Amino acid sequence: MFLFPHFLPISLLCFSLLYSVQGSYFDQEFAKQVLSSAREDKDWLVSIRRKIHEYPELRFQEYNTSALIRSELDKLGVYYEYPFAKTGIVAQIGNGSLPVVALRADMDALPMQELVEWEHKSKVNGKMHGCGHDAHTAMLLGAAKLLNERKEKLNGTVRLVFQPAEEGGAGAYHMIREGAVGGAEAIFGMHVDFKRPTGSVGTSSGPILAAVSFFEAKIEGKGGHAAQPHETVDPVLAASFAVVALQQLISREVDPLHSQVLSVTYVRGGSASNVIPPYVEFGGTLRSLTTEGLLQLQTRVKEVIIFTIESCISRYIVAVDANYLQCQVSTNLLQVIEGQAAVHRCKAYIDMKEEDFPAYPACTNDERLHQHVERVCKLVLGPENIGEIEKVMAGEDFAFYQQVIPGAIFQIGIRNEKVGSTHAPHSPHFFLDEDVLPIGAALHTAIAEMYLNDYQHSTAV
Repeated sequence: MFLFPHFLPISLLCFSLLYSVQGSYFDQEFAKQVLSSAREDKDWLVSIRRKIHEYPELRFQEYNTSALIRSELDKLGVYYEYPFAKTGIVAQIGNGSLPVVALRADMDALPMQELVEWEHKSKVNGKMHGCGHDAHTAMLLGAAKLLNERKEKLNGTVRLVFQPAEEGGAGAYHMIREGAVGGAEAIFGMHVDFKRPTGSVGTSSGPILAAVSFFEAKIEGKGGHAAQPHETVDPVLAASFAVVALQQLISREVDPLHSQVLSVTYVRGGSASNVIPPYVEFGGTLRSLTTEGLLQLQTRVKEVIIFTIESCISRYIVAVDANYLQCQVSTNLLQVIEGQAAVHRCKAYIDMKEEDFPAYPACTNDERLHQHVERVCKLVLGPENIGEIEKVMAGEDFAFYQQVIPGAIFQIGIRNEKVGSTHAPHSPHFFLDEDVLPIGAALHTAIAEMYLNDYQHSTAV
């Protein structure tokens, strides 16, 4: 009886090792089974994706796409709620209990002409699924089918979020406001990657995509004949000074180790070579790998444009009330301070385009969820096919979900030179290797089911 305490740690160690080996075995068998089942559905997945691809719909206009998804969910017998954010759908599979995990796919297309000649080319002029959202939708539908077939094995609930308007419409923000997240405690998403071979995945924790916003400035002066510039207030000169001054925000105010981008992408003025126009418009985009960095950059853009216009165009040197200026900056309804220039003043109107293009937060992956994605993907695809994400300054509205619950979005490879899947998203030559469809469906399924198994403790009171 005195020997028992000495044997207890050994017994526990043996039990732990046996459980670990068995758990690993079952996980591997589960992964193989899910991938095999998904591959059996490939023809169906391809047909769904091609139907969506042939009839692309822009943000908040995805009515036919949404109807197709609902029709397929009806056939599968999967419960869903509709609408969210005009065309969005949230399906639910499982026993309705905690924990609840969410999977998300975006549905919208791009306003561009497809230049790839193939049987299922876009049939709508000026619209194209050039970012893989048709594949994202098909893969989440595939996961709905697999999860529904396995619903008796789910230790919790899965919410499948079919979201509109990722391309500049902040569809995720509107889905959240209308309750799409529900009781989910975590959310996962994926995006196709043309640099990564089909059958491979990229995942990382921390910031991976930028916070993004757009801006437009209108500089109003006084037009006139180019031969008499002294009788004008030249908005071209003012705009030129403003554009140059904006470039200094990144080079002189931002820590070189902090990634930020400010790009002026257009300038519009007059059309005659002998006329100074009455106004000039210019605009562009702001980007930062942190949401805080973007907010700071937005404020400085407004301040720089206003100060530049006042100092370069006013015929008198004036003192600026800093408190008044800061108040104006915060209202986002900025114009030149009235009465500060006595003669020939320009006015600067700055629009951060929040209504047309709401600012996106930075996309930052939760460490714990990233580790979960990495573990699952290694089981399904093999460790040799898992890599890290290359950070880029593009935006993704999945970040809105990450502001309310932990989330992780990962890249799924589609590169295949044999089929021509080598072009970047948003290219008119973008083409998708459809072999990715069952892989994505299997990964969605495995990530959700294994999360429910692994995080049962989160339901404890």
